[in-house]
Amino acid sequence: MSLSESTHPANAPVVVIGAGLGGLAVALHLAERMPVIVLAKRALDESATAWAQGGIVGVLGSDDSIESHVHDTQDAGAGLVDEHTARFIAEHSAAAIRWLVDLGVAFSPDPGGPLGLHLTREGGHAVRRIAHAADATGRAIQDAALARARAHPNIRLLERWMAVDLVTSRHLRRDEPPRCYGVYALDIDRGRVETLAAAAVVLATGGVGKVYRYTSNPDTSTGDGIAMAWRAGCRVGNMEFIQFHPTCLYHPQERSFLITEALRGEGAHLTLPSTGPGDGEGRRFMVEHDARGELAPRDIVARAIDFEMKKHGLDHVWLDARHLGETFLKEHFPTIHARCLALGIDIARQPIPVVPAAHYTCGGVVTDLEGRTDLPGLFAVGETTYTGLHGANRLASNSLLECVVLGTHCARAILATPATAPPPLPAWDESQVEDADEQVVIAHNWDELRLVMWNYVGIVRTTKRLERALHRIGLLRGEIDEYYANFRVNRDLLELRNLVDCAELIVQSALHRHESRGLHYNRDFPQPLPVSFPTVLTRPARSRG
Repeated sequence: MSLSESTHPANAPVVVIGAGLGGLAVALHLAERMPVIVLAKRALDESATAWAQGGIVGVLGSDDSIESHVHDTQDAGAGLVDEHTARFIAEHSAAAIRWLVDLGVAFSPDPGGPLGLHLTREGGHAVRRIAHAADATGRAIQDAALARARAHPNIRLLERWMAVDLVTSRHLRRDEPPRCYGVYALDIDRGRVETLAAAAVVLATGGVGKVYRYTSNPDTSTGDGIAMAWRAGCRVGNMEFIQFHPTCLYHPQERSFLITEALRGEGAHLTLPSTGPGDGEGRRFMVEHDARGELAPRDIVARAIDFEMKKHGLDHVWLDARHLGETFLKEHFPTIHARCLALGIDIARQPIPVVPAAHYTCGGVVTDLEGRTDLPGLFAVGETTYTGLHGANRLASNSLLECVVLGTHCARAILATPATAPPPLPAWDESQVEDADEQVVIAHNWDELRLVMWNYVGIVRTTKRLERALHRIGLLRGEIDEYYANFRVNRDLLELRNLVDCAELIVQSALHRHESRGLHYNRDFPQPLPVSFPTVLTRPARSRG
């Protein structure tokens, strides 16, 4: 019996798309009262959560306060943070940490610290308020949450299942206000698309980092939830604000390994390499760009590195942590120490070569603080969303916090919604398509799209570059849409389709913003406007898919 046949509409589960912290937080809170299906398009532990190094914010210390955290979030967000959202998240941060502790997350201990936890500090934070598990916090959280989900009888985890599109009123040809009733999902191993009826659908698919050639994100970060919600008629907000992490390891064998911000928080320095004889090596440069030096927010640090690399013709800069000592580095940053050592870099004796890389999507599907989207029956949490928390630049370690807090409240909202049985849903129709003839076409379009975005829609932008990018994206879209219409779907094609949708949203949003602010820097509009607002895009009703 297929999954769609076994999922009777009268007892429809909540379908959660994505198995990172946001999705698992929703699932674990729901599962006490209703069945949940969690879809993961790759391995269950392949999420951006598992890659997070630094930690999660908790307002816990006696030297800290809700006001201080809100202020730091607003300061990093460059005038576009929604104060109500920031306060809501901060007020629930302590409870989020306690929930994770109860879940079994092995945070780094400190007998004298709040809740017995060691707190570190990262760029943009006034005090130490980052709970962490050495330098592999995300992995510790992912492992604990996934173990709890695996053991729960009401949670069904489906590995290598990818959502194709949402099933809405349009598919049912019902004369009613738009609503989400379920999802078409590809069982990758069987090559079969199933129709999953759902009491509610939750998008927790993460961000869109893979739209860029260089990124710290895993292969799952292809903007699936953002693209599906947009095609279904939901608004998206602030897509122009793509956070480039300042320090991604520069090494030919490892292009996606992040060097956590916490290393700079503990005192590591950014320095310039030598460019020739007589040129000094090891000169710090961040104080020339911001008085906070290495502890400035990420957008400032990434732009400073980009500036220095272009000015001096460099492929990378150095992150120097040698003065922190081998014992300290091994104790506090064991993952980074071991990974770099395996690549021939002893961080206790050598500086680390680093470059900026696409890291976090600060915009996404517009939701409220309970995960509701514009489409009834559809919810979204985590990096997939725009809630107003991150503004024009995310404050370090706020992302995992947002996942827990809003994942919890999203589950409560779903449980508080009166249950209604979805109508019978139409099966996926592939009677008019055939097997793809040349997969190389997908690979070529994928590479071209990511290169266009890197060259024209990166850390520093111009209007001409953005217009060129939009033109190229339009040509690629035509090819991709033709491919999608004529051939059976597979994961690569679906991801490419979603990436081109998100790329277009990023560029359109960037063209709408006639100023430079936070993560969006346009040389044609180098100054911020006196008053600024979020960029919210609405898809014309006639073109909604």
